[in-house]
Amino acid sequence: MATVSLGSSAGKWIMVSAILASAMAFIDGTALNVVLPSLQKSLHATAADLFWMLNAYLLMLASLILIGGALGDKLGRKKIFMVGIFIFIVGSAACGLAPQVTLLIVFRIIQGIGGALMIPGSLSLISSSINENERGKAIGTWTAISTVVTMGGPVLGGVLADVGLWRYIFFINVPIGITALLILWRHVAESKDEDGDLNMDFPGAITIAFGLALITFGFLRMPAIGFNNWQIYSSFGAGLILLASFIVIEGKSKHPMMPLHLFKNLTFTGANLLTFFLYAGLGAGMLFMSLNLVQVQGYSQTQSGLTFLPFTLLMMFIARFAGSLAAKYGPRLFLVAGPAVAGAGLLILSFIKQTAGPSAYFTTFFPGVIVFGLGLSFTVAPLTAAVMGAVSDQFSGTASGVNNAISRIANVFAYAIFGAVAVLFFSAELQGQVKTLAVSANQKQLIMAQAADLGNAKVPASMSNEQKVTVEKYYHESFIAAYSMIMKVSAGLGFLGALMAFIFIRDVGVKKGDGS
Repeated sequence: MATVSLGSSAGKWIMVSAILASAMAFIDGTALNVVLPSLQKSLHATAADLFWMLNAYLLMLASLILIGGALGDKLGRKKIFMVGIFIFIVGSAACGLAPQVTLLIVFRIIQGIGGALMIPGSLSLISSSINENERGKAIGTWTAISTVVTMGGPVLGGVLADVGLWRYIFFINVPIGITALLILWRHVAESKDEDGDLNMDFPGAITIAFGLALITFGFLRMPAIGFNNWQIYSSFGAGLILLASFIVIEGKSKHPMMPLHLFKNLTFTGANLLTFFLYAGLGAGMLFMSLNLVQVQGYSQTQSGLTFLPFTLLMMFIARFAGSLAAKYGPRLFLVAGPAVAGAGLLILSFIKQTAGPSAYFTTFFPGVIVFGLGLSFTVAPLTAAVMGAVSDQFSGTASGVNNAISRIANVFAYAIFGAVAVLFFSAELQGQVKTLAVSANQKQLIMAQAADLGNAKVPASMSNEQKVTVEKYYHESFIAAYSMIMKVSAGLGFLGALMAFIFIRDVGVKKGDGS
């Protein structure tokens, strides 16, 4: 299909539909982090339930998003984009109506299927439809606006949670999705790779889905049964075998969902390694900071959401500017410095102990949020442009799918691994505190049994008021110790992402074509 100008009517409608749909998916994730305390209390969910609820969506997204990108390239980007939006709307409405946590997990799977078809469609539609000389600007605009809307999610989530309407985080997707569908139907032309075949890599999709699910299951079960258990060994072993098999399948398949030849391009490889490490650190850091603010520091969920407002403003004013600079001077400097600065922000946040609450925000959390926000603001648009610029137009959907899949896989591992590790850190710290407490062995067991709920741990009712105050203090101190370790590891992942950019990404030699 012929490409169009970004300033034309067709170009504007493409941008609006792409931004609406992608923001709908991304806002769901950021807002959800803030409402987790309300959701946990309302549905009587354990910490493991929360991580499963987050990962059910991410697992489907990570395992199917590659096929979603390839389907768009082969069957029609607009068509698959619209199907994905519709499924996402249905899954969102079902999540909003879920009466208990098990059903919510099931409906999150439906959301994930929709997201897998929808998310790569937004970028591939832009890359294949907008004139090449305006494509960098279009991607920068998409990144900036989508991220600003996305980071508005915590504020929206906090307000809804505080008034008892956390379910509307899911319901709000319905009108946004319907609007995007109407725009696509009326104003956007179809786009697809006319020379492609229609074969799909279902063995690859099935292999990676089960591989990721088994490894995630192992990490989520670890706090309950310990590492030295046959369930853990078998799930990790089988998961790793399946992931290795996935690489073999992709290397031999005539129609791979993740064409390995794309990784011959060092910029594409480096950008995806950076994505994996940075988004793992970002996902874990933002999740545990949200839980810390509400469950330990005494913030309301609205106040917790507002703590991310400086981050949103930085993204609003810097991301598009950074995209333009990267297009002019090359992405390497931004992709080395940005993740390193973001990592420094997470490291600053790791040193925060018990605070005086929202009144102390500007002397506690604010500096770290600013540094972290600056780092990410200079990273997101250059990173997207580097990924999409490293491949030819015919692979635009696949490249978008690969990069999105890697960011989701990073989040799956972050939530699963850090969720398990946080419970272990929390338990170890709490064990040391409880030793000095003058209560019976049975009461100590009851106190320790709450460790699986992390910041939502409840003091046993049988204790005296004085003991309850002490145990509550122990819970808070144990969570802060776990939070501090998680944030330090997250910072390390940001620094590792910067190292990947330094090693692999170059400003010249990004070869367009087959990705080799």
